[in-house]
Amino acid sequence: MKNGISQRCSQTNRLLGYPADARLLIVNADDFGMCHAVNEAIIGTLQAGIVLSTSLMIPCPRMASAAQFLAAHPETPFGVHLTAISDSVHNRWQPVTAGEKIPSLVDAVGYFYDFEHMGEFLAQVRLDQLELEFRAQIEVVLAAGLRPTHLDWHSLRIAGRPDIFAVMFRLAREYGLALRVFNRSIIEALQGQGFPTNDHDVLDSYLLDPVNKAARYAGLLRTLPVGLSEWAVHPGLDTPELRAIEPGGAHIRQADYDFLTSQQAKDLIREEGITLLDYRALQTVWRKK
Repeated sequence: MKNGISQRCSQTNRLLGYPADARLLIVNADDFGMCHAVNEAIIGTLQAGIVLSTSLMIPCPRMASAAQFLAAHPETPFGVHLTAISDSVHNRWQPVTAGEKIPSLVDAVGYFYDFEHMGEFLAQVRLDQLELEFRAQIEVVLAAGLRPTHLDWHSLRIAGRPDIFAVMFRLAREYGLALRVFNRSIIEALQGQGFPTNDHDVLDSYLLDPVNKAARYAGLLRTLPVGLSEWAVHPGLDTPELRAIEPGGAHIRQADYDFLTSQQAKDLIREEGITLLDYRALQTVWRKK
């Protein structure tokens, strides 16, 4: 197998009906609904690049326009980007559920804790309240007549919190959705139960150095391993709006957009024989379990 990947990594390929040595890739644009600059960039990648799916953030100010796009383009697969953490003091969101019903999720003024205070949030969050809010976000999507393919989440660092992952897994099963999986032990456990998942750690594009990002992406495609990989990407347009809510970060999102809409990206996918997927393929199998 290419890149020395072991036979174990053919499990998802087999479940999805692909050859054992196929190199499969989901490129999912996170944060749809965050702001106009992100919405426009995500739409651009969906229409012109290698991004096949996106994830909708329900508590965010431009969710309605993102949902309108999805309603007008029902062929576009999307997930619910479960949100319980704000990005920063410049970009804060409130829950869908009334704050008095989920006090462990909000600060003194009713907003989600921001990224810098995630430790405080994780130390005292109640799982029943978290499930209540996540369920409400899914129900908003369904009430709008939209049909998601999967669940994923925004910013939460839960590698050491299998209890929080279990909440998401339970909701995915209840609503007939697939679920993003990121942790080696969880990948192996779910694949052992016959669930197709990514075979490798999810790539968070926000953590890539924006300097020479196109070259980094190109290298990742050339060395993409056998099995299913997922890239969680974050396209955005470097506009005054995005710079105001994400100081120092707009260029990171612009670098994603530039590569993901480039001819280089499409050429590399073709040259490397990589098969692009979205979560519909996984959802079909998850629903049968």
